[in-house]
Amino acid sequence: MSVCQPTVPVLAAVSLMASRGEKTPLSMTMMGGPIDARKSPTAVNNLAMNKSYEWFENNVIYRVPSSFPGAGRRVYPGFLQHTGFVAMNPDHHAKSHYDYFKDLIKGDDVSTEAHRKFYDEYNAVLDMDADYYLETIKVVFQDFSLVNGTWDVKSPKGKVERVRPEAITTTALMSVEGELDDISGSGQTRAVHDICTGVVSSQQRHFEAKGAGHYGIFSGRRWRELVYPEVKSFIKKHQPKVVKAAAVVPAENPVQTPQTRTARAKRLTDTAPSLFSAPLPTESVVAPLKAAKPKAAVVKPANVAAKAAPKAVAKKILKAK
Repeated sequence: MSVCQPTVPVLAAVSLMASRGEKTPLSMTMMGGPIDARKSPTAVNNLAMNKSYEWFENNVIYRVPSSFPGAGRRVYPGFLQHTGFVAMNPDHHAKSHYDYFKDLIKGDDVSTEAHRKFYDEYNAVLDMDADYYLETIKVVFQDFSLVNGTWDVKSPKGKVERVRPEAITTTALMSVEGELDDISGSGQTRAVHDICTGVVSSQQRHFEAKGAGHYGIFSGRRWRELVYPEVKSFIKKHQPKVVKAAAVVPAENPVQTPQTRTARAKRLTDTAPSLFSAPLPTESVVAPLKAAKPKAAVVKPANVAAKAAPKAVAKKILKAK
Protein backbone atom coordinates (compact mmCIF):
# COMPACT_ATOMS: atom_id res chain seq x y z
CA MET A 1 0.00 0.00 0.00
CA SER A 2 1.29 3.47 -0.87
CA VAL A 3 -0.10 6.96 -0.28
CA CYS A 4 0.57 10.10 -2.35
CA GLN A 5 4.11 10.53 -3.67
CA PRO A 6 5.37 7.01 -2.75
CA THR A 7 2.90 5.47 -5.23
CA VAL A 8 5.44 6.09 -8.00
CA PRO A 9 8.49 4.36 -6.44
CA VAL A 10 6.31 1.52 -5.12
CA LEU A 11 4.95 0.85 -8.61
CA ALA A 12 8.50 1.04 -9.98
CA ALA A 13 9.77 -1.44 -7.38
CA VAL A 14 7.05 -4.01 -8.11
CA SER A 15 7.61 -3.52 -11.86
CA LEU A 16 11.31 -4.31 -11.50
CA MET A 17 10.54 -7.37 -9.36
CA ALA A 18 8.18 -8.65 -12.06
CA SER A 19 10.72 -8.00 -14.84
CA ARG A 20 13.36 -9.97 -12.93
CA GLY A 21 11.02 -12.91 -12.42
CA GLU A 22 10.85 -12.41 -8.68
CA LYS A 23 7.78 -12.98 -6.54
CA THR A 24 5.55 -9.91 -6.41
CA PRO A 25 2.98 -8.86 -3.76
CA LEU A 26 -0.48 -10.44 -3.83
CA SER A 27 -2.04 -6.99 -4.12
CA MET A 28 -1.00 -3.38 -4.53
CA THR A 29 -3.04 -0.34 -3.46
CA MET A 30 -2.27 3.13 -4.85
CA MET A 31 -3.88 6.03 -2.96
CA GLY A 32 -3.92 9.67 -4.10
CA GLY A 33 -0.62 9.53 -5.99
CA PRO A 34 0.71 11.33 -9.10
CA ILE A 35 1.06 8.31 -11.37
CA ASP A 36 0.27 10.58 -14.32
CA ALA A 37 0.62 14.20 -13.19
CA ARG A 38 -0.53 15.49 -16.59
CA LYS A 39 -4.16 14.66 -15.77
CA SER A 40 -6.21 17.37 -13.99
CA PRO A 41 -3.09 19.35 -12.97
CA THR A 42 -3.28 21.05 -9.58
CA ALA A 43 -1.34 24.01 -8.16
CA VAL A 44 1.36 21.57 -7.05
CA ASN A 45 1.67 20.14 -10.56
CA ASN A 46 1.71 23.56 -12.21
CA LEU A 47 4.52 24.77 -9.97
CA ALA A 48 6.64 21.72 -10.76
CA MET A 49 5.99 21.98 -14.49
CA ASN A 50 6.45 25.74 -14.83
CA LYS A 51 9.75 25.98 -12.96
CA SER A 52 13.01 24.49 -14.17
CA TYR A 53 15.01 21.80 -12.42
CA GLU A 54 17.71 24.37 -11.66
CA TRP A 55 15.17 26.72 -10.07
CA PHE A 56 14.20 24.08 -7.52
CA GLU A 57 17.83 23.23 -6.81
CA ASN A 58 18.74 26.89 -6.23
CA ASN A 59 15.64 27.99 -4.31
CA VAL A 60 14.30 25.17 -2.13
CA ILE A 61 17.38 23.12 -1.27
CA TYR A 62 19.26 24.02 1.94
CA ARG A 63 21.98 22.52 4.09
CA VAL A 64 21.26 21.30 7.62
CA PRO A 65 22.67 23.84 10.16
CA SER A 66 25.73 22.82 12.16
CA SER A 67 23.79 22.63 15.43
CA PHE A 68 21.54 19.80 14.19
CA PRO A 69 22.17 16.11 13.47
CA GLY A 70 23.14 15.60 9.83
CA ALA A 71 24.89 18.97 9.68
CA GLY A 72 25.81 19.98 6.15
CA ARG A 73 23.47 17.54 4.44
CA ARG A 74 21.48 18.93 1.49
CA VAL A 75 17.74 18.67 2.12
CA TYR A 76 14.36 19.99 1.12
CA PRO A 77 13.28 21.39 4.54
CA GLY A 78 10.09 20.16 6.11
CA PHE A 79 9.07 23.67 7.09
CA LEU A 80 8.92 24.63 3.39
CA GLN A 81 6.65 21.68 2.63
CA HIS A 82 4.40 22.59 5.57
CA THR A 83 4.24 26.24 4.53
CA GLY A 84 3.36 25.25 0.99
CA PHE A 85 0.46 23.05 2.11
CA VAL A 86 -0.96 25.74 4.41
CA ALA A 87 -0.62 28.35 1.65
CA MET A 88 -2.80 26.27 -0.65
CA ASN A 89 -5.83 26.66 1.65
CA PRO A 90 -5.12 29.61 3.97
CA ASP A 91 -8.79 30.49 4.51
CA HIS A 92 -9.64 26.94 5.54
CA HIS A 93 -6.82 26.80 8.10
CA ALA A 94 -7.67 30.26 9.48
CA LYS A 95 -11.30 29.25 9.99
CA SER A 96 -10.24 25.98 11.59
CA HIS A 97 -8.09 27.77 14.17
CA TYR A 98 -10.79 30.37 14.85
CA ASP A 99 -13.33 27.60 15.48
CA TYR A 100 -10.80 25.97 17.79
CA PHE A 101 -10.59 29.21 19.81
CA LYS A 102 -14.40 29.38 20.13
CA ASP A 103 -14.55 25.73 21.21
CA LEU A 104 -12.02 26.47 23.94
CA ILE A 105 -14.22 29.30 25.27
CA LYS A 106 -17.31 27.09 25.20
CA GLY A 107 -15.47 24.28 26.96
CA ASP A 108 -16.11 21.85 24.08
CA ASP A 109 -13.41 19.36 24.99
CA VAL A 110 -14.35 16.87 22.27
CA SER A 111 -13.97 19.38 19.41
CA THR A 112 -10.80 20.91 20.78
CA GLU A 113 -9.17 17.50 21.21
CA ALA A 114 -10.10 16.56 17.64
CA HIS A 115 -8.49 19.79 16.41
CA ARG A 116 -5.29 19.16 18.38
CA LYS A 117 -5.05 15.57 17.17
CA PHE A 118 -5.45 16.59 13.52
CA TYR A 119 -2.87 19.37 13.59
CA ASP A 120 -0.40 17.38 15.66
CA GLU A 121 -0.24 14.99 12.73
CA TYR A 122 -0.60 17.62 10.00
CA ASN A 123 2.30 19.65 11.41
CA ALA A 124 4.60 16.64 11.81
CA VAL A 125 6.94 17.05 8.83
CA LEU A 126 10.50 15.96 8.17
CA ASP A 127 13.29 17.16 5.91
CA MET A 128 13.64 15.26 2.64
CA ASP A 129 16.92 14.25 1.02
CA ALA A 130 17.72 16.75 -1.74
CA ASP A 131 18.60 14.19 -4.40
CA TYR A 132 15.39 12.26 -3.82
CA TYR A 133 13.30 15.44 -3.96
CA LEU A 134 14.94 16.75 -7.14
CA GLU A 135 14.73 13.38 -8.89
CA THR A 136 11.03 13.24 -8.05
CA ILE A 137 10.49 16.69 -9.58
CA LYS A 138 12.21 15.61 -12.79
CA VAL A 139 10.92 12.02 -13.19
CA VAL A 140 7.33 12.50 -11.99
CA PHE A 141 6.36 16.11 -12.71
CA GLN A 142 8.54 17.19 -15.62
CA ASP A 143 9.55 14.20 -17.76
CA PHE A 144 6.61 11.93 -16.81
CA SER A 145 9.06 9.06 -17.26
CA LEU A 146 6.84 6.40 -15.68
CA VAL A 147 3.85 6.81 -17.99
CA ASN A 148 6.05 7.52 -21.02
CA GLY A 149 7.96 4.28 -20.48
CA THR A 150 11.35 6.01 -20.39
CA TRP A 151 12.36 5.54 -16.74
CA ASP A 152 15.67 3.74 -16.33
CA VAL A 153 17.23 2.88 -12.98
CA LYS A 154 20.48 1.23 -11.95
CA SER A 155 20.29 -2.10 -10.15
CA PRO A 156 22.44 -2.97 -7.10
CA LYS A 157 24.76 -4.80 -9.52
CA GLY A 158 25.20 -1.67 -11.63
CA LYS A 159 22.98 -2.83 -14.49
CA VAL A 160 20.60 -0.30 -16.08
CA GLU A 161 17.01 -1.54 -16.03
CA ARG A 162 13.87 -0.11 -17.59
CA VAL A 163 10.80 0.28 -15.35
CA ARG A 164 8.07 -1.69 -17.14
CA PRO A 165 4.71 -1.70 -15.31
CA GLU A 166 3.27 -3.95 -18.02
CA ALA A 167 5.48 -6.75 -16.68
CA ILE A 168 3.25 -7.04 -13.59
CA THR A 169 0.85 -9.97 -14.08
CA THR A 170 0.25 -11.67 -10.72
CA THR A 171 -0.44 -8.67 -8.46
CA ALA A 172 -4.00 -7.41 -8.00
CA LEU A 173 -4.25 -3.65 -8.41
CA MET A 174 -6.43 -1.07 -6.63
CA SER A 175 -6.44 2.71 -6.95
CA VAL A 176 -8.10 5.21 -4.60
CA GLU A 177 -8.84 8.87 -5.27
CA GLY A 178 -10.56 11.63 -3.33
CA GLU A 179 -13.34 13.50 -5.10
CA LEU A 180 -12.02 16.86 -3.85
CA ASP A 181 -8.29 16.11 -3.91
CA ASP A 182 -6.43 19.35 -4.74
CA ILE A 183 -2.93 17.85 -4.62
CA SER A 184 -3.22 14.71 -6.78
CA GLY A 185 -5.94 15.66 -9.24
CA SER A 186 -8.73 13.45 -10.54
CA GLY A 187 -7.46 10.66 -12.79
CA GLN A 188 -3.81 10.91 -11.77
CA THR A 189 -3.91 7.77 -9.63
CA ARG A 190 -6.43 5.94 -11.77
CA ALA A 191 -3.94 6.15 -14.63
CA VAL A 192 -2.08 3.22 -13.06
CA HIS A 193 -4.60 0.87 -14.67
CA ASP A 194 -3.72 2.15 -18.14
CA ILE A 195 -0.03 1.27 -17.82
CA CYS A 196 -0.37 -2.02 -15.89
CA THR A 197 -1.70 -3.83 -18.95
CA GLY A 198 -0.51 -7.23 -17.74
CA VAL A 199 -3.03 -7.31 -14.87
CA VAL A 200 -6.35 -8.78 -15.98
CA SER A 201 -9.43 -6.59 -15.51
CA SER A 202 -10.93 -8.93 -12.92
CA GLN A 203 -7.91 -8.21 -10.69
CA GLN A 204 -8.29 -4.42 -10.92
CA ARG A 205 -10.39 -2.02 -8.85
CA HIS A 206 -10.82 1.76 -8.66
CA PHE A 207 -12.58 3.62 -5.85
CA GLU A 208 -13.41 7.32 -5.52
CA ALA A 209 -14.16 8.62 -2.02
CA LYS A 210 -17.02 11.10 -2.29
CA GLY A 211 -16.46 14.37 -0.45
CA ALA A 212 -12.87 13.48 0.47
CA GLY A 213 -9.90 15.73 -0.12
CA HIS A 214 -6.30 14.58 -0.33
CA TYR A 215 -5.83 14.12 3.40
CA GLY A 216 -9.26 12.60 3.85
CA ILE A 217 -8.56 9.46 1.83
CA PHE A 218 -6.06 8.17 4.39
CA SER A 219 -7.03 9.89 7.65
CA GLY A 220 -10.15 10.84 9.57
CA ARG A 221 -13.81 9.91 9.26
CA ARG A 222 -13.94 9.39 5.48
CA TRP A 223 -10.93 7.09 5.66
CA ARG A 224 -12.55 5.04 8.41
CA GLU A 225 -16.05 4.94 6.96
CA LEU A 226 -15.48 5.00 3.18
CA VAL A 227 -11.97 4.06 2.16
CA TYR A 228 -10.77 1.58 4.76
CA PRO A 229 -13.63 -0.94 4.27
CA GLU A 230 -12.99 -0.96 0.51
CA VAL A 231 -9.24 -1.42 0.86
CA LYS A 232 -9.65 -4.12 3.50
CA SER A 233 -12.13 -6.03 1.34
CA PHE A 234 -9.85 -5.82 -1.70
CA ILE A 235 -6.77 -7.06 0.14
CA LYS A 236 -8.70 -9.87 1.81
CA LYS A 237 -10.24 -10.95 -1.49
CA HIS A 238 -6.82 -11.56 -3.00
CA GLN A 239 -5.34 -13.55 -0.13
CA PRO A 240 -4.61 -17.24 -0.82
CA LYS A 241 -7.29 -19.62 0.33
CA VAL A 242 -6.27 -21.66 3.37
CA VAL A 243 -6.99 -25.39 3.05
CA LYS A 244 -7.96 -26.91 6.38
CA ALA A 245 -6.18 -30.14 7.32
CA ALA A 246 -8.35 -33.25 7.52
CA ALA A 247 -9.38 -34.25 11.04
CA VAL A 248 -7.61 -37.32 12.44
CA VAL A 249 -10.11 -40.06 13.32
CA PRO A 250 -9.03 -42.15 16.36
CA ALA A 251 -8.74 -45.90 15.96
CA GLU A 252 -11.75 -47.95 17.05
CA ASN A 253 -9.64 -50.34 19.13
CA PRO A 254 -6.49 -48.52 20.23
CA VAL A 255 -3.56 -50.59 21.42
CA GLN A 256 -3.49 -50.66 25.19
CA THR A 257 -0.37 -50.23 27.26
CA PRO A 258 0.08 -49.93 31.03
CA GLN A 259 0.42 -46.18 30.59
CA THR A 260 -2.82 -45.80 28.60
CA ARG A 261 -4.69 -47.98 31.10
CA THR A 262 -3.46 -45.77 33.95
CA ALA A 263 -4.46 -42.61 32.09
CA ARG A 264 -7.89 -44.08 31.36
CA ALA A 265 -8.41 -44.98 35.00
CA LYS A 266 -7.58 -41.40 35.99
CA ARG A 267 -10.03 -40.00 33.42
CA LEU A 268 -12.77 -42.28 34.69
CA THR A 269 -12.13 -41.10 38.25
CA ASP A 270 -12.15 -37.43 37.24
CA THR A 271 -15.38 -37.74 35.25
CA ALA A 272 -17.27 -40.18 37.48
CA PRO A 273 -20.49 -38.09 37.79
CA SER A 274 -21.02 -38.15 34.01
CA LEU A 275 -20.33 -41.81 33.37
CA PHE A 276 -23.99 -42.75 33.59
CA SER A 277 -25.33 -39.89 31.50
CA ALA A 278 -23.25 -40.25 28.35
CA PRO A 279 -21.09 -42.90 26.69
CA LEU A 280 -17.34 -42.66 26.96
CA PRO A 281 -15.58 -40.95 24.05
CA THR A 282 -14.07 -43.22 21.43
CA GLU A 283 -10.51 -42.64 22.49
CA SER A 284 -11.37 -43.72 26.05
CA VAL A 285 -12.74 -47.14 25.11
CA VAL A 286 -10.40 -49.89 26.20
CA ALA A 287 -10.37 -53.27 24.53
CA PRO A 288 -11.80 -55.92 26.91
CA LEU A 289 -9.23 -58.06 28.63
CA LYS A 290 -9.39 -61.82 28.29
CA ALA A 291 -10.80 -63.55 31.34
CA ALA A 292 -8.31 -65.72 33.18
CA LYS A 293 -8.92 -69.46 32.88
CA PRO A 294 -9.93 -71.07 36.24
CA LYS A 295 -7.31 -73.33 37.71
CA ALA A 296 -8.16 -76.98 37.73
CA ALA A 297 -8.80 -78.48 41.21
CA VAL A 298 -5.98 -80.66 42.49
CA VAL A 299 -7.18 -84.01 43.82
CA LYS A 300 -4.84 -85.64 46.28
CA PRO A 301 -4.35 -89.38 46.14
CA ALA A 302 -6.07 -91.55 48.77
CA ASN A 303 -2.86 -92.65 50.51
CA VAL A 304 -1.88 -89.01 51.07
CA ALA A 305 -5.26 -88.28 52.70
CA ALA A 306 -4.84 -91.38 54.87
CA LYS A 307 -1.46 -90.29 56.09
CA ALA A 308 -2.88 -86.87 57.01
CA ALA A 309 -5.69 -88.36 59.15
CA PRO A 310 -3.58 -89.38 62.24
CA LYS A 311 -2.07 -85.94 62.39
CA ALA A 312 -5.51 -84.33 62.44
CA VAL A 313 -6.65 -86.60 65.29
CA ALA A 314 -3.55 -85.78 67.31
CA LYS A 315 -4.18 -82.07 66.94
CA LYS A 316 -7.75 -82.42 68.25
CA ILE A 317 -6.54 -84.34 71.33
CA LEU A 318 -3.93 -81.75 72.17
CA LYS A 319 -6.48 -78.98 71.75
CA ALA A 320 -8.92 -80.71 74.10
CA LYS A 321 -6.26 -81.03 76.84
